[in-house]
Amino acid sequence: MSMLKEFRDFAMKGNVVDLAVGVIIGAAFGTIVSSLVDDMIMPIVGAVTGGLDFSNYFLPLSNAVTATTLEAAREQGAVFAYGKFITAVLKFIIVAWVLFMVIKAMNKMKKAEAAAPAAPPAPPEDIVLLREIRDALKK
Repeated sequence: MSMLKEFRDFAMKGNVVDLAVGVIIGAAFGTIVSSLVDDMIMPIVGAVTGGLDFSNYFLPLSNAVTATTLEAAREQGAVFAYGKFITAVLKFIIVAWVLFMVIKAMNKMKKAEAAAPAAPPAPPEDIVLLREIRDALKK
């Protein structure tokens, strides 16, 4: 019974819940980045480079592979699909850049908070009372 309580306490800690939310948002963000790269960036790269399409770049690992598209080549035999790897690296660079920009913005906001001087805390009530007594004795 105590192991179940211990697990519940662990699972409900703020860090674990924050991590779970981060993973879920990260997965959704990965889908967005995949769409951005596949549907927007790669077509632009293809247009600029005269029809370059990384997704069909592969090396056949067998003489039986004669197809010109990756899907057809995979049906014929083993292939080394380095074009998909280039696309994955591009996606990673985009995700890393976006995370860098988000963290940079967060750090800038934290510095702005730290730079603003906090008002000095009010002295405790007993100190105020002692000061009043001191001032009364001086008179």
